[in-house]
Formats: sequence, structure tokens, C-alpha cells
Amino acid sequence: MEILKVLGQIVLLVAGFVLLIKGADIFVDGASKIAVKCNIPAMVVGLTIVALGTSAPEAAVSIKAAFAGEADMTVGNVLGSNILNVLLILGMTSLFAALPIKKNTMCIDIPLVAIFTALMFLLGYFDHRLGRIDGVILYVLLIAFIIYLVVTAKKSGAEDTSIKLTEKDKLPRLILLIVAGIILIVLGSNVTVNAATYIADKFGMTERLISLTIVAFGTSLPELVTSCTAAKKGQTDIAIGNIVGSNILNILFVAGTTMLITPVTFSSAFLVDSLVAFSAVILLFLCCLKNKKLTRTGGIVLLVCYAVYFVYIMMKNYMH
Repeated sequence: MEILKVLGQIVLLVAGFVLLIKGADIFVDGASKIAVKCNIPAMVVGLTIVALGTSAPEAAVSIKAAFAGEADMTVGNVLGSNILNVLLILGMTSLFAALPIKKNTMCIDIPLVAIFTALMFLLGYFDHRLGRIDGVILYVLLIAFIIYLVVTAKKSGAEDTSIKLTEKDKLPRLILLIVAGIILIVLGSNVTVNAATYIADKFGMTERLISLTIVAFGTSLPELVTSCTAAKKGQTDIAIGNIVGSNILNILFVAGTTMLITPVTFSSAFLVDSLVAFSAVILLFLCCLKNKKLTRTGGIVLLVCYAVYFVYIMMKNYMH
């Protein structure tokens, strides 16, 4: 009977991820098309609503976990997703094709991820708490980052043509899409956090471990599918930029939003995970430094590092 309960919770966990990802997709579709209807340039929409929307699963899970008193899951989800994005997703994507890196990503975005990772660690480590003032600091940086993205894109003359309106895209339908997306995201976050907490308890896993691995993987699935599909199709120029941008938003938007809503405990156990998240970004920078691209060899290095980290956190969990 107990095994059936656990299997049921695993099914619910997968269902929660599906609801989160589908909800974020529907929300982004509706919100971006309404913004274009309001004559906001598609490029600006892509850099704001679409970018923030893809971080919605992480945000929903982190906020729900914080409210449920599962503080380790909140911080672990952000750090775990960022580690996974760089070491696992970029590592796997580079096996399909070498990933070129743009100058702006190399010189500005990657250093920013390192700086913001260090900042989140410093904000939480000394008083073991991430409060509303910390959230305000991250939100100010988020607004500055979005302004930087829009200004940079306008200077380069790039225009996003991916958001196209069709005959059926009437305002009432788009509003319904947004509402449906939000409902699915909220439902998905509830199901995911409850199931993950139950599984962690039954298997003797800490909330920190399950958030760094299973929950982080589930909420990073959109990035994994998008990056691998783009690489297979030969559209490799956006892969690293997208992942790096996602990592910045995970810290500034996901962690920032959670802190603004409710203060979060920062466990000293996250010292190692913060260092790994920081080191992963530095490693990515070094792997791309010579050829201005992430080659298969660099990708294998990233994957090996993720394997070592994964084994370490599993051993750490079960040795206690």
C-alpha cells in the first residue's frame, strides 16, 4: 500500500511539471500577443514577458514552497536550476553541435551571472535570511537588466518576428489564455511542492536535495527541450545566451519575487551549492574563451562536473 502511495506521488510530481510548463506556455502566448496588440514592439515583448514567462515554473514553485515553510526548496530550486542549466543542459546541447557565444554574452552576461550568484549568497549567508529588502535590491537589478537588454537589442537593430497575430487572436480569447495559464501554473506549483515534499520524506531525502535535483530538473525542462531542439536544427547561436539569460532571471526575478512576498531562510548548507553555481559559470566562460564557442569537449567537461556534483550531494544526503 505504501509503495502505491509513493508511485501515486511520483505520478503527481510529473503531472505538476506538465501543468507548470503548459501553464507558462499558455500564459506567455496570451500575454505576448496582447502586448503586441497594444503596439508594444515584439522585440521588447520577447525580452520581457516571454523571458519572464519561461521562469514562471521556478517562480511558482519557489513562492509556493516559501509559503509552505519549505525554505530549503525555495533557494535550492534557484541554485539547482542554475547549476543544471549550465552543466547539464549546455553540456548535453553541445553534444549535438558546437555552440557559438556572442560577444555581449561573453563579456557582460556571463560575468553578471557570476556577480548575481555571489550577491544572493552574500545577502543570505551572514544573517541566514533573505528578506524583503534583499528582494527590493534584486528587483532594482532586474529592472536595470531588462532596460539593458532592450537598449542593446535596439542598438543592434535586431527585431523579434516570432510573435505573430492570427485571425483567432481576439482580445477575449487572449485574456482567457492568460487566466488559464496562471491557474495551471498555480495548480502545478501546489502539486509539485506537495508531491516533492512527500517523496523527500519517504526516501530520506532532504528538501535541499530534492529541490537541487528533481524539482530543478522539472522546472528546467523547457530550457532543456528548447536548447536541444535548436541545436538539432542548427539554430545554435541562441543556446548559450538563452541559458545565461534564464540564470540571471532565476536569481533576480524568481528569488527576488519570492523574497518580496515572504522572507526566506538561507541555510548554511547552501554554501557548497552557491560555490558550485558560481564555479559552473566561470567554467563555462573558460570553456568558451579560446574558440568563442562551447565545443563537444567543453560540453563533456561540464557534464562530468555535474556528475561529480550529483554524486557529492547524494552521498552528503545519505551519510547524515
